[in-house]
Amino acid sequence: MKTIGFAKNNVKKPRFGNFADETTEIILDEQYSDALDGIEDYSHVIIVYWMDKVRGHILKHHPQGKDVPLVGIFACRCPPRPNPIAITTVRLIERNKNVIKVQGLDIVNGTPIVDIKPYWPQYDKVTDGKIPEWVNKLEF
Repeated sequence: MKTIGFAKNNVKKPRFGNFADETTEIILDEQYSDALDGIEDYSHVIIVYWMDKVRGHILKHHPQGKDVPLVGIFACRCPPRPNPIAITTVRLIERNKNVIKVQGLDIVNGTPIVDIKPYWPQYDKVTDGKIPEWVNKLEF
């Protein structure tokens, strides 16, 4: 696996939540600029990235250190995973050559980008999803 670019924003260290209004530029290596052709026709994209600041992994975790159940790392979206890969669906603001600007990405400045996918409701939309009640206690 190789990275295709990196994130540029004002988030200097990992944090819990409060990313809804955060604007991030995804700067792709110029060789991938043509791979963005047509992306501006979408309202949302899915950013796949490598949480390179994560050191080590765990199997059980209290999400955000809160008073919520101890769960397996695959039952939450927390960073200390065996492979610290993250995905987030975000609003696409604009594209300029090899750069896209997005809103709501929970990412630290400089994080390597692995892939970008368009949001397709046929594959990505869930209308009757179920989540545990404790998830509502977390910061987003």
